[in-house]
Amino acid sequence: MTPLDGDLVRLRSATRDDIPELARIRSTPEVYRHWRGGDDLVAAVEDDFAEPGMTAYVIVVDDAVAGWIQWQAEEEPDYRHASIDIYLDPAFHGRGVGTDAVRTLARHLFTAHGHHRIEIDPAADNTAAIRAYTKVGFRPVGITRQSERGPDGTWHDGLLMDLLADDLLAAERGSGVEEPDSRGSPPTRRDAGVVPKKCEAGVDPAGFRSS
Repeated sequence: MTPLDGDLVRLRSATRDDIPELARIRSTPEVYRHWRGGDDLVAAVEDDFAEPGMTAYVIVVDDAVAGWIQWQAEEEPDYRHASIDIYLDPAFHGRGVGTDAVRTLARHLFTAHGHHRIEIDPAADNTAAIRAYTKVGFRPVGITRQSERGPDGTWHDGLLMDLLADDLLAAERGSGVEEPDSRGSPPTRRDAGVVPKKCEAGVDPAGFRSS
């Protein structure tokens, strides 16, 4: 896969050589709380690689592996959408890295894969993650009650959030984040727009120019 470059991150294809570092990140309390994985986190990461229909990237910051981000798609035409999951080394928390990684992948899903809607589902009490996703443009849909079991064996609420193409564009315009222009030239300011692949039924994502 071609690497995806954001303002702070590079997303490159995850490989088995990344497993030891990903397992270390998974072992940190902040990540383990939400991703779990039992006693053998190397095996847990290997299971992630084997998940059907999943596309995985490692998040790279200054040549260091900072985390993992993946996406999957529901391809039933009447319900087609993508979903994203992410974990980040706590050493990179609070620096905008997670926000930039999610934004970069979301833009790719809209422009290269023609999706019009993306879901993400943090734990309802994960305020830092919710704040980061909100900056990308995700909006809360609703609470999924007792939908995830934690390492302590108890069930916890989740928050379903979704993002439409025009939500991303509006958030980027508001934040001043740069985006590529229609010729694939280096990033320009927000008035350049981005050029998506056609969405299903030939409809372009709202707010984006068509080529």
